[in-house]
Amino acid sequence: MECNKAQQARFGRQSSLAPPERRENSRGFDDEVEVLPEGIDPRVRLMYLANEGDSEGIRELLDSGTDVNFKDVDGRTALHVAACQGRTDVVQLLLRRGADVNLEDRWGSTPFADAIFYKNHEVIKLLEEHGAKPPVAPMHVQNAREVPEYEIHPGELDFTKSVNITKGTFCSASWRGIQVAVKLLGEELFTDEDKIKAFTDELALLQKLRHPNVVQFLGAVTQSSPMMIVTEYLPKGDLRAFLKRKGSLKPIIAVKLALDIARGMNYLHEHKPEAIIHRDLEPSNILRDDSGHLKVADFGVSKLLKVAKTVKEDKPVTCQDTSWRYVAPEVFKNEEYDTKVDVFSFALILQEVNRGMLESKAFHETNICPNYC
Repeated sequence: MECNKAQQARFGRQSSLAPPERRENSRGFDDEVEVLPEGIDPRVRLMYLANEGDSEGIRELLDSGTDVNFKDVDGRTALHVAACQGRTDVVQLLLRRGADVNLEDRWGSTPFADAIFYKNHEVIKLLEEHGAKPPVAPMHVQNAREVPEYEIHPGELDFTKSVNITKGTFCSASWRGIQVAVKLLGEELFTDEDKIKAFTDELALLQKLRHPNVVQFLGAVTQSSPMMIVTEYLPKGDLRAFLKRKGSLKPIIAVKLALDIARGMNYLHEHKPEAIIHRDLEPSNILRDDSGHLKVADFGVSKLLKVAKTVKEDKPVTCQDTSWRYVAPEVFKNEEYDTKVDVFSFALILQEVNRGMLESKAFHETNICPNYC
């Protein structure tokens, strides 16, 4: 009875690929089994001690012949449990004693995947040193002929001098002698279907775009982990940083910047056969090139207008999803919308760009304000 109870007990941290409700509702081992009885199966005791981080107890069990690769009813081993809990010393001990680093549980998760999911970096490093295989990328194809033509081998990307740029998921790298920008989808996000869909949608969209005022797509890593989107690198940063640094702009500079944004957005809205709604147009998603011209970037939440004249979000947008200040009201109200939501965002950006020059005589005499606004 006690043995069966212990075998069915759940540890505090569950498999990274287990159903979300199971992870969220999981209880610690001690909630169900306060003290393991002496006569319990030593293999179950091994799992419990791995959860607790008891290296000495584990060593005694292994010395007595307990199988280091014992799997419980969920197909999980002591190494899975220790990787979830971040028990570095236990992981070291289990690996020295022959633990299989690539065993999968009933959901297909390995100790390496679990360590990545729970951000246990020391454990990740240990497992890598012992031959842990990274999780298979969600876009992985079985037939080599199906590998996309834009595929970049991750070995070609040099991150030794990488720096973070714009938002946290972007960094720079060197590729074939040039500096590029890289957007990453880490392994810990592979169980998040919404993020994977956003990544694949953005990738499909970027392949269609060619315009001087839209950031240029160069390629992607989709057959290995982490997955990446590679675009041109724009060294002068984003419009938000530029406006913060410069403050008031001369009228001719403000108009030039506004025209750059308008041309890029007009290209998206007039795109054939499907118009493109950016839906996240804001200063940090507008980048500056070497010449100071602006390019529209970051299409992670963009939409294609296909047959319908309007689109609607699958679920309500929250302030955590986007920079709410620039988002049109109909998007937050979860109503149908079209390209005009980008016009709303553009108007707010234009107001910022024109700050300090609206009363300028030169501005009122300038007759080249973009029709877009």
